[in-house]
Amino acid sequence: MAHEHIHEQKNYSKAFAVGISLNLIYILIEAGYGIYINSLALIADAGHNLSDVLGLMLAWGAAYLVRKSPTEKYTYGFKKSSVLAAFLNALILLVAIGVIIWEAVGRFANPQVIPGKIVMIVAGIGVVINTVTAFLFFSGRKHDLNIKGAFLHMAADAAISFGVVLVGLLLIVTELYWLDPLVSIVIALIIFWGTWSLLKDSINLALDAVPENIDKTALEKYLSSLKEVLSFHDLHIWAMSTTETALTVHVVLDESVDQDGFIKKVSDVLRKEFAVQHTTIQIENSTEDDCRQNQI
Repeated sequence: MAHEHIHEQKNYSKAFAVGISLNLIYILIEAGYGIYINSLALIADAGHNLSDVLGLMLAWGAAYLVRKSPTEKYTYGFKKSSVLAAFLNALILLVAIGVIIWEAVGRFANPQVIPGKIVMIVAGIGVVINTVTAFLFFSGRKHDLNIKGAFLHMAADAAISFGVVLVGLLLIVTELYWLDPLVSIVIALIIFWGTWSLLKDSINLALDAVPENIDKTALEKYLSSLKEVLSFHDLHIWAMSTTETALTVHVVLDESVDQDGFIKKVSDVLRKEFAVQHTTIQIENSTEDDCRQNQI
């Protein structure tokens, strides 16, 4: 039996530090102006932004734990914490969506008079800050579900802030205050559309499902195509973290095959062509009885 693994972890600590700092400053500004002009919209949005900062802190903690070395108890290290963080971030977003919709429905019956100009200025600052923060995580969103969660948080905040800017503009022109809750509901539905895939993917990874980026059928065809392989069984593919995939398989080879060379060749292909970073291959000879795992 042999095991090959490659570690490639990009450090997003600086991105998290900058993003959290910028958003904390904005929260103070938004909440301060919300209290000053008695705007529940700005105060509620500041509370929503605070929940997103907590989500960023959660993702940052998970990104740190992923890089920690294994211990006697946690032999895989803490890589799975990134999956847990992605799941919790999705839940936080869903709760925020519920709060926004609940608040918006209540305001249809009792719309608030809001000074549109101040709302536009404060929300415009939010668009800039949240867009910059989202951009910090843009490159990693397709390769790391935890980073995708952080990106979605900030992109959602930028969308919300932009929606509030539009509301402020319309309030200046029309004074139709019911537009505030209407736009809030539309934005909440947009956020839900992106959050659903994050929740689904994080649950699948938590249950050790085959990651979305892995083509299991193509991988099986590759193993079957190898002339050295008489058969294989007990194939398992799962996510060790939101960026690393592991695979274990029992392979039946003829006794004449160079096992070390075979393992190196297959591990290299699985890493380069199938994005499997951790490969464990158990070699069995054709003369051996079927192993117990093959009978389960």
